Amino acid sequence: MKDKGKSVRIAILGASGYTGSELLRILAAHPAAEIAALTAERSAGKPIEEVFPHLWGRGLPRLVKNDEVDWSGIDFVFCALPHGTTQEVIAALPRHLRIVDLSADFRLADVETYAQWYGHAHRAPELQKEAVYGLTELARAAIGNARLVANPGCYPTSAQLPLVPLVEKGLIDADDIVIDAKSGVTGAGREAKQTSLFAEVAEGINAYGVANHRHAPEIEQGLSAAAGRPIIVNFTPHLMPMNRGILSTIYVRLANGAALGDLRRTLERAYEDEPFVRVLPEGMLPSTRQVRGTNLCLIGLSKDRVSGRAILVSAIDNLVKGASGQAVQNMNAMLGIDETTGLGIEPLFP
Repeated sequence: MKDKGKSVRIAILGASGYTGSELLRILAAHPAAEIAALTAERSAGKPIEEVFPHLWGRGLPRLVKNDEVDWSGIDFVFCALPHGTTQEVIAALPRHLRIVDLSADFRLADVETYAQWYGHAHRAPELQKEAVYGLTELARAAIGNARLVANPGCYPTSAQLPLVPLVEKGLIDADDIVIDAKSGVTGAGREAKQTSLFAEVAEGINAYGVANHRHAPEIEQGLSAAAGRPIIVNFTPHLMPMNRGILSTIYVRLANGAALGDLRRTLERAYEDEPFVRVLPEGMLPSTRQVRGTNLCLIGLSKDRVSGRAILVSAIDNLVKGASGQAVQNMNAMLGIDETTGLGIEPLFP
């Protein structure tokens, strides 16, 4: 742990993507953060303001290649590289560094499950053993002692925060969970691709990754741990014609004579001291506009018209609580400083 009075010298690997840009926006308001290195393989040599003009005038370092960083001058690393490229990069980093990885490369604890879903063998299985899954509210103690934290995916964050406490208490049937989730286009990353073109996305909505999205095993990993047995969920993501935000509508069957009020009280107790997770009052449901630009997760509950069922709705900003904001929250937890540091951002409205 670093001295709370000292700045933390930070490197961001993959700083030219959406999550890299969001990290820079958040860390600009972080009193302990000193940006010491920024990398981007294809944009190496460029000033960051050439890639992101809105960051002009902040005195940030030029973009360099990963192998050009002087690691002796770095304390902490955010790795925002594409999935499948991170394992070998992190395995080669000096051991004095503490790391939050925003890719999917260390999220799945079982390396065989990783190989099944990502199409290649895990390239750093020994390192996987020390990685801590970083859903901050549910793993705070382990995160505080970790050297490497695997930042959760955006969909799994929006699904697990409302579901895990209910599964742990046995209030819902863990074998009957349907997650209908909708995300803004930034969830697909900044790389140009046909499915993310304006004309392909605007004025429409489409399901994708149906029955085979890679976030499904990540959600199931968390819910299985909560249930103490294997759990499989029905999860379908949808692409929405908006820049950012995730809304997850989750359909559950009540268990053991539970009522909607039991679910509400359990979630309220679970998150009553959490600064970023808020259970909305009865009769209110969240929207993505209410969390835009923030590290918040809002949760609403409703009785279903089908007897014995309930509906949970959660909203997060996929680039903040679903990525860079949670990464900074994890850094704060790892360094033993107030988790809200740098994250006191009110929602942007309208």
